[in-house]
Amino acid sequence: MKRLALSCAALLLVADPMPATAAHWWEAGPPLPAQTGRVTDEARLLPPAVARDIDRRLARLEATTGHQFVVLTVPSLRGQRIEDFGTRVGRSWGVGRKGIDDGVLLIVAPNERKVRIEVGYGLEKALSDPVCATIIRDTILPRFRKGDMAGGISAGVNAIIARIGK
Repeated sequence: MKRLALSCAALLLVADPMPATAAHWWEAGPPLPAQTGRVTDEARLLPPAVARDIDRRLARLEATTGHQFVVLTVPSLRGQRIEDFGTRVGRSWGVGRKGIDDGVLLIVAPNERKVRIEVGYGLEKALSDPVCATIIRDTILPRFRKGDMAGGISAGVNAIIARIGK
């Protein structure tokens, strides 16, 4: 009987369908970048002065409204869909206040030519999917098409702050 119990315990350890490294569906995939602040510019799209200016605006927004807003640029999504990547980053980094879920994440992945605004449930009225699509289409992408990545990100940050900074 003791041998059977040990065998079952060993089988459970080997057959664990949820290994500790991927305990939730949103954790599956390549490692995420480490958050280095309100602006994490892994793709090096922002000159330091622009990154500092955006960081100051995001800090001011958080101080006045409590809403957390972060910007992330990555050179590549490494085969992930930007929607899945955004969900993973938002949950892993803990963007937004717990219980209020009022975080915003602006993601830019230039190699795939992808941009996404990930919004917590607590801000979906102010930043609905159609509003986010309009900000990307009318504010961010026109600057990107002109080669002004920093200007597109900065303008997108301004447009998002204008919607939620009230």
